[in-house]
Amino acid sequence: MGAKNHAVVMPDANKDHALNALVGATFGAAGQRCMATSVTVLVGAAKNWIPDIVARAKTLKVSAGTEKGADLGPVVSRAPRAACLASSDDGVKEGAKLELDGRSIKVAGFEQGNFIGPTIILGVRPDMKIYTTEIFGPVMVVVCVIPWMRRSR
Repeated sequence: MGAKNHAVVMPDANKDHALNALVGATFGAAGQRCMATSVTVLVGAAKNWIPDIVARAKTLKVSAGTEKGADLGPVVSRAPRAACLASSDDGVKEGAKLELDGRSIKVAGFEQGNFIGPTIILGVRPDMKIYTTEIFGPVMVVVCVIPWMRRSR
């Protein structure tokens, strides 16, 4: 899976717990940890939770990381920041939708910092570069799937 950690969300999951876990696992540590969730797979009616995921992500505080209440600090250097921005751009070029855009966030007093706010990209397919390439930053790639049932013969 190309260093892409997937979280599968079933429609019968505890919504509050699932949303908290997704947001924390994707955006915590600015998405820069090996076990960060980078792909959220919403199964069936769980796709209706997208506005709630976006709303929770919007509440996260991006700062230098030393202030009280900080949720996301900067990514570690300019290179990972540039790679995250390029991946997001690639996704849009391939037809994905940028639902929450954290690419141009500025933090007061740190205007030249390596900040990326929570970013959520919808409509991603497995053949897209954004799906197959590791994104080491606070970017959630969302894939929606329709469950199928095996029919007995």
